[in-house]
Amino acid sequence: MQVRKGVIEDYNRIIEVYEGARQFMRESGNSTQWGTTHPSNDLVKNDIRDGICHVILDEDKVVGVFALLFDEDPTYTYIEDGSWLNDKPYGTIHRIAGDVNVRGILKTALEYATTKIDNIRIDTHEDNQKMQYLLEKYGFKRCGIIYLADGRPRIAYHYEK
Repeated sequence: MQVRKGVIEDYNRIIEVYEGARQFMRESGNSTQWGTTHPSNDLVKNDIRDGICHVILDEDKVVGVFALLFDEDPTYTYIEDGSWLNDKPYGTIHRIAGDVNVRGILKTALEYATTKIDNIRIDTHEDNQKMQYLLEKYGFKRCGIIYLADGRPRIAYHYEK
């Protein structure tokens, strides 16, 4: 699989991937993390415009999507019940999703992200058991609890190369 920045021509397929991921989450007992509309269509367009949207390709077909940011994430400033592995500059993976029929999306995103920076942070909902399992499988360490801008808690993970 390959990774490249998302472009507006990918938009419809990205929306399909996100819808499939939301449905998978609902069927897996995680109906509240993204609900029925997150990420919004506008957020997807903004991610593409801002150059933080990345797509994962398998034989030229978009099978995964994620946002990769290198600015400090304000929701990661305060962490409760633990601490980050270090205070070095980090990248953040947000809004990662994949075609439910394709394996290796998180692994591919992590491999790509670590070519850019040695520290990666990510968070997930307490009901997202599948993501928690995969994060730990690929070497992320559970560090504590962070809070989104609206106050909802998330489990914080950190990976250092």
